[in-house]
Amino acid sequence: MKAVIVGCGRVGAGLADALNRAGWQVLIIDRVTAAFDRLPSTFAGTALRGDGTDEDTLRRSGAEDADLFLALTEGDNRNIMAAQLAQEALGATRAVAKVNDPVRAEAYAHLGIVTMCRTNLMETAVLAFLGQAAGNLPGIYVPEHAHAHPLVAGGAEPTSAPEA
Repeated sequence: MKAVIVGCGRVGAGLADALNRAGWQVLIIDRVTAAFDRLPSTFAGTALRGDGTDEDTLRRSGAEDADLFLALTEGDNRNIMAAQLAQEALGATRAVAKVNDPVRAEAYAHLGIVTMCRTNLMETAVLAFLGQAAGNLPGIYVPEHAHAHPLVAGGAEPTSAPEA
């Protein structure tokens, strides 16, 4: 399995390491070379300094036809742009964009992009810790057509975006 991760922050580095240890072929891209210091010395994947929203950079790095493409930078717009590029131009089987704004996360899911909303995930976790009802805040918005995909099947059923 091939994974491409754009953004080598704490989450990106942690997922790159975990997927690498699980036997995935991992490519992680970040605009800042120092970000790769977060990767353990045992990381056997490829770390590339570059712009994960640039199609030429992604193609030259071998990002085409990834089984999983994760856009995990700190910028919602960059993440949406990278995930859409992966889906539409690079043939990624599954692309996920981290989006902090819940309104944007839901809107982009309705446009066909799987989004992970850190704001909702954190709010739900804090409320659960406090023993409070978490409400109906999806952490991951999955477009309807994505449910049949093998990377979704077999695990817990993902949370869909609410019907409009």
